[in-house]
Amino acid sequence: MEKNKTNIKEVIRERSPEKKEKIYNQYVKENTPKKSWFINLCKAYLVGGLICVLGQVLINLFQGSGMQKETASLYTTLSLILLSILFTGFNLYQKLGNFAGAGTLVPITGFANSVAAPAIEFKEEGQVFGIGCKIFTIAGPVILYGVFASWVLGVLYWLGKIIGWV
Repeated sequence: MEKNKTNIKEVIRERSPEKKEKIYNQYVKENTPKKSWFINLCKAYLVGGLICVLGQVLINLFQGSGMQKETASLYTTLSLILLSILFTGFNLYQKLGNFAGAGTLVPITGFANSVAAPAIEFKEEGQVFGIGCKIFTIAGPVILYGVFASWVLGVLYWLGKIIGWV
């Protein structure tokens, strides 16, 4: 290790909390990988865009096979979810996420990954205490507050119709 680099042992040995925090912050600053926000933005845009292009290709294929637009869109959504879960199961989605960042989180594929990943991680603990308890660890709050928000908006819409605002 270079002489001017902060050593983690210095942090441990230091008694003063202020000095310890200063040494630790210096250590974190030195060891945090430097990334270009512009390159990360480009990667996210590229991968997120490619996921959307794949979705459009699937819609076109399904419509080309004779499906109505709405049915083709539903099948496309299911196909993208299935592909995301398969990529998660083969540990490819994590690698793609490390490369693209938010580009993999925004589309529906990111939500499917957030549901499947904890289930796969805790499958060795069994069906009930592993998969059953952990499957909605990340996605559970999203589902809960999404349903609650839609209920509140539905009630407001209903009241708006009664009052005559809508």
